[in-house]
Amino acid sequence: MVASVFQLQCSCNNYPWGKKGKQSLAATLCAKTPNTGFEVDESKEYAEMWMGDYPVLPAKSLKSGEELHQIVDENKEQLLGKTCIEKFGGVVPFLPKILSISKALPLQIHPNKELSAKLHAKDPEKFTDPNHKPEIAIALGPFEVFAGFKDNKDIQALFSALPPLERYLPRKDVNIDNEVLKQVCYKILTASDEEIAATQKELAGVPKEKYGKQAYILDLLPRLQEQYSIQDPGNLIALVTMNFLTLSAGDAIYVPADAPHAYLSGDIVECMARSNNVLNTGFCPRADRDSLELFTSALTFSPHNAEEVKLETSKTEKSIKGKTSEYAPPMSEFNMLRTRLEEGEKETIKAIGGPSVLFATSGSGKMMADGQTYEIQEGYIFFVGQGVEVSYEASTGLDVYQAYAE
Repeated sequence: MVASVFQLQCSCNNYPWGKKGKQSLAATLCAKTPNTGFEVDESKEYAEMWMGDYPVLPAKSLKSGEELHQIVDENKEQLLGKTCIEKFGGVVPFLPKILSISKALPLQIHPNKELSAKLHAKDPEKFTDPNHKPEIAIALGPFEVFAGFKDNKDIQALFSALPPLERYLPRKDVNIDNEVLKQVCYKILTASDEEIAATQKELAGVPKEKYGKQAYILDLLPRLQEQYSIQDPGNLIALVTMNFLTLSAGDAIYVPADAPHAYLSGDIVECMARSNNVLNTGFCPRADRDSLELFTSALTFSPHNAEEVKLETSKTEKSIKGKTSEYAPPMSEFNMLRTRLEEGEKETIKAIGGPSVLFATSGSGKMMADGQTYEIQEGYIFFVGQGVEVSYEASTGLDVYQAYAE
């Protein structure tokens, strides 16, 4: 019988959009866990620290070195509980991460369950599971993101005011609706490199006042061109059709399956349904882009304005002392708790009827769970099995996130 609470060691991947060396919060938090041998290399980019049981980059028990998915598989009922097993199978149904972003991630969607199942059956090496991947992102500081489509009237305003965009309309003087928007996206994505570059040069020459409340486009355009070239169609898709948000620490967004998004900069907590499926179509080399027909046919139009993208926090019934808030996206695989304590403050999280992964992003203190007392500090990560109450006592200001399912 395994312990229901144990500390995890995790690792980082090295995508080129990650932050370099110790500038990467993902890497510096990963290095805080003792006795792992992980050291930050200042010459490398560190993009994501994964903290789940997904076998691509699995968390491991710090004590035994055994991979989390193996521990869970051998102790399903104890760690997951019968209800969670019945709902999601014998796995942790969510995947939390820390992301450190220095430039735009690929413009992408995560396919829904039906499409994921088809893609996995056809190409299991590329699409490694049959699940969907709705996700949340919580800002740990300033966070810039493109997510979901703008309101159609805002897109219409740009096409009416900016002649260089007219070439992407299916016909002149058409009103933008969702079907027209899908056609516009397809025409942009299939345009030649020369046409994409010419359009952006022409847009840069349009007076700022013509952009109205969307004049930020002129500020972002050269920045995106520098990152991925003036020939990248993602520049136009993101700036013309998608919401651009700048969030502060604690702010969050929800991205459903099939919704276009591209994170631009910042450090975030990300959590998603247990999947690694993605379709990329911009902010990446042409050779890395997936089927444009597949991408555009799968697009969804919710969210369809900036406010619909945002995910608000609420009070949680899991908290005994009221020091914890909750992010509850409209999906069944997980919710996320956030406990914030000042020096000397305490909090208790009631026993949850499913598994949790909790991690501290700042501060230090003690954690009491399952009859044991653990040190918890910035970068420490723990797995908590179902049915276990968890208490904290902060030595310094302590900030803990806890993803859970039940």
